[in-house]
Amino acid sequence: MSGFYDTQIQNRNFLAPTGFKFTLTRTPRVAFFANSANIPPIDLGVATQSTYLKDIDVPGDKMLFGDFSLRFLVDEDLKNYMEIQNWMRGLGYPESLKEIENLQNDDTVRTIVPDKTMDIYSDGTLAILSSNNRINFKVNFKNMFPTSLSTLEFNATETDIEYFTADVTFKYTLYTITDVNGTRL
Repeated sequence: MSGFYDTQIQNRNFLAPTGFKFTLTRTPRVAFFANSANIPPIDLGVATQSTYLKDIDVPGDKMLFGDFSLRFLVDEDLKNYMEIQNWMRGLGYPESLKEIENLQNDDTVRTIVPDKTMDIYSDGTLAILSSNNRINFKVNFKNMFPTSLSTLEFNATETDIEYFTADVTFKYTLYTITDVNGTRL
């Protein structure tokens, strides 16, 4: 007698776009002020099987993960903005190799990974909240690093104060979606 009743909708609440919390080990200030995030798209590659009548598309074997985007409010001391900028400077070292060394030795945000020689990545978690503002599930990102940080444009002609937000784009190895206990959905 279980078949029909197992397929009935148990939770009739909708997913709210405002119900999220983001954490990123390397940049705690950015995560605290996050006000927009996304679950990135995924694409499955397609292979083409040739036949004498018509080519047939079949599922491929490589997944493509889209970029993770985050928007955050910028604090007036630029501390959270500089967390991302210094991370990117450490990865790209535009002035000297000392910048990658500074990134490795930054104890305030250092993530200790004993098996790696370079500490350039950070894992992140996007917690999605239920209608009761409790964590409903998590999107876990592995080996994130920033690739783009938006500009901050000052404008003295503005009549209303609109506080700065910055956009940062991350690449990562993959993401998984789990329940609160860490079990994949």
